[in-house]
Amino acid sequence: MRARFVGGVIAAATAAVLTAGCSGSSTAPAGGPTASPPVSSQSAVAPISSEHNEADMMFAQGMIPHHTQAIAMSSQASERAASQEVKDLAARIEQAQGPEIEQMNQMLAAWGAPQSQPGSTAMPGMPGMPGMPMGGMPMPGMMDEAQMQQLAAQSGPAFDRMFLQMMVEHHNGAIQMAQTEQAQGLNPQAKQLAGAIVADQQQEISEMQALLSRV
Repeated sequence: MRARFVGGVIAAATAAVLTAGCSGSSTAPAGGPTASPPVSSQSAVAPISSEHNEADMMFAQGMIPHHTQAIAMSSQASERAASQEVKDLAARIEQAQGPEIEQMNQMLAAWGAPQSQPGSTAMPGMPGMPGMPMGGMPMPGMMDEAQMQQLAAQSGPAFDRMFLQMMVEHHNGAIQMAQTEQAQGLNPQAKQLAGAIVADQQQEISEMQALLSRV
């Protein structure tokens, strides 16, 4: 049975601006899809709800290092990518995910939940994912150290292709994690963020698949 924790009213200091999408942004390359507007432009700043359960905690604890790795991958594109479209996509991913990491850290702080460990590629366990043990559960879509080193060794069109292939896999993993939160989470802000991640990353997967046909 999933644990359910209902705390008191969270102080205004823990208020977070909800920023939509794992990698959405207000701008997109010419001819590309239009990204969803950030949640912060759609609603006023509100305190993080104290209502949460285990799925909410696992979502935030897992998505933080997942975002961190996407930023590490994307930050290489400005110097290594050949395609301006790839550079622009990577910049949007990098710019969007930093605020989302902060948002999820604020959620964990508001709930009194443990923070994610830097460099983690596994999480304590996520409900609803059969066949995976509780404790040290791999996160879907995460690259291992060898893959990250391989990407760092590429440049030009070879970097473009490898980056896009890896990021499609990475996005698919994030969507899987976000869909679990949508189905099993309790906190309204966490579920809203998960829904935005699903929508934005599905859109970006389509964009990256189109880019793969051109690079």
